[in-house]
Amino acid sequence: MIGEIDIFGVFVPAVLVLMLVAYLLNIVIRAVLTRVGFYRFVWHRSIFDLGIYVLVLGAVVVLSHRFMT
Repeated sequence: MIGEIDIFGVFVPAVLVLMLVAYLLNIVIRAVLTRVGFYRFVWHRSIFDLGIYVLVLGAVVVLSHRFMT
């Protein structure tokens, strides 16, 4: 994985881009879980959402590493 990505002449860390992608995916997942009514079974929604974000971020990092090599 490269350390920086050039976006219109501005170098941003690759991790920042991956975190943004994971956040956008997390928004979609939270919307689906809310619509289905899954949060009725969750004790602490904020901690659960943080855990989902960490899992999605890990998956995005692994997938980006596999596609870059």
